[in-house]
Amino acid sequence: MADTGVKGIDRNLTRYGDTAFSRYLRRAFLSSAGYDGEDLDRPIIGVADTSSDYNTCHRDMPALVEGVRRGITQAGGLALVFPTISLAETLLSPTSMLFRNLMAMGTEEMIRSQPMDGVVLLGGCDKTVPAQLMAAVSAGLPAISLVTGAMRTGSWQGERLGACTDCRRYWLRHRAGEIDREEIGEIEQSLCPTGGTCMVMGTASTMACLTATLGLMLPGGATPLSGSGDRLRQAVMSGRRIVELARCGADPSKYLTRASFHNASVVLAALGGSTNAVIHLIAIARRAGVTLTLEDLHEAARDTPVLVNCKPVGTGYMEDFHKSGGLPVLWKALESRLDTDARNVNGTSLGEILEDTPPPAAWQETIGTLEAPIGPPGALVVLRGSLAPDGALIKRAAAALDRQCHRGPAAVFESPDDVAARIDDPKLGLTTDHVLVLRNAGPVAMGMPEAGSLPIPAYLAKEGVTDMGRVSDARMSGTAYGTVVLHCCPEAAVGGPLALVRDGDPIELDVEDRRLDLCVPEEELARRKAEYFPPPAPDRGWRRLYAEHVLPAHLGADLDFL
Repeated sequence: MADTGVKGIDRNLTRYGDTAFSRYLRRAFLSSAGYDGEDLDRPIIGVADTSSDYNTCHRDMPALVEGVRRGITQAGGLALVFPTISLAETLLSPTSMLFRNLMAMGTEEMIRSQPMDGVVLLGGCDKTVPAQLMAAVSAGLPAISLVTGAMRTGSWQGERLGACTDCRRYWLRHRAGEIDREEIGEIEQSLCPTGGTCMVMGTASTMACLTATLGLMLPGGATPLSGSGDRLRQAVMSGRRIVELARCGADPSKYLTRASFHNASVVLAALGGSTNAVIHLIAIARRAGVTLTLEDLHEAARDTPVLVNCKPVGTGYMEDFHKSGGLPVLWKALESRLDTDARNVNGTSLGEILEDTPPPAAWQETIGTLEAPIGPPGALVVLRGSLAPDGALIKRAAAALDRQCHRGPAAVFESPDDVAARIDDPKLGLTTDHVLVLRNAGPVAMGMPEAGSLPIPAYLAKEGVTDMGRVSDARMSGTAYGTVVLHCCPEAAVGGPLALVRDGDPIELDVEDRRLDLCVPEEELARRKAEYFPPPAPDRGWRRLYAEHVLPAHLGADLDFL
């Protein structure tokens, strides 16, 4: 437990059985780092640094750390930087999502056990920000989130490129034989030209926008690009502000209210944002003691059109969004749909922020209005039915219209490795009528990898096929697109209906009617259920703890004891 009523360097004393000795020894060791009594009498601000050579999204973070330190010093605080786990989306096996809760738990414990009056959480890559927010809520200290920002776009043969929607588009063309090995190598070197997170509306950009909407990031902090002066200024301002929050004791519970989660749900829909954000928002809300369900998110999306022209739903990139006014201008466009009493860590309400915010300018084409949106309402749709009684999710705005009402035979794959081994085998005889089914890729099975956007079989891709119906208990990258049904609950590894599907079973998808059904008689399913055996559980370590305690996707996939 954190020390109550104690501030500064005397928080969370090491237990030696002699409180005065603990204080004395702490100061003795801090003196070796050059700190004196004047330093240690200031508010102590922890700075969680997730720099890592394995996390290229955070390449520019050292400069942000120094900017935060400068702001803290200017405001009269003392910055103490500490490392935590850093989750790199593309360099973790089997998926960074398996370690989100581990990072949340580790970050929480570092906040709770080290002396600090407030904390600045530096993240960016997909799972780092939600993990830090979960930690901040549970730790209960004043906190501000600061993200690295998105990359700038690249270019190939005169076309702007952005990770990772364009990664997927060009890879599909490569699989179809339209782009040769040399060309895909050139594209590979052009997709990620700078440090920063994906420059489309993937999970990183979505979570940055939602964090500011929840009130735990300064209002202008979501969209400045990595390495830019704007981004560095956000670092300094965050450092200044956290000292004031530490002095008044304003912890995340002041900002994370029913109103702020409503606003985040509306903004998610207007962004056409990542499906991953649904899991993260629910997990953060549960930590904050706020009820947020799949139906809440569905209702927000049902009534909110897409207002941001950003891939994969639109055609633009985060730098376009930022130049068009960024998140505050989007809030202004949504003002009539938002609860403007919600508070922000800058010390004002959303309504006060919007008093000084202009509406979307006529000269730009990135931020629409409710009267002239970028896309129709219903970007995200929650599905239910016999194949997903506890819910599933589809990003309708990124799916082919002619695939959203479809009945076809299942082609079942037992794992992501099974997909990789067999998807291109012509002997499977897959056609565009088939529904590709992936199971044993949910939270319990393997941490829920971004494997739900199964590749189009190469022999169909060469015929020009770019989309097929796909169903799984896995996730999908926020940068992906297609008619992909995700997060089927209960998952296959706990005996959910997905475990009972056989090759050739009819599956019916009706997005408009919000249905996902396995069209097999109940008595046959009961027979299959009686024959079902779950896959073996991990034998040790974090993976065993995770598999035994992770909640299902529709409850946020947090650990049940957290």
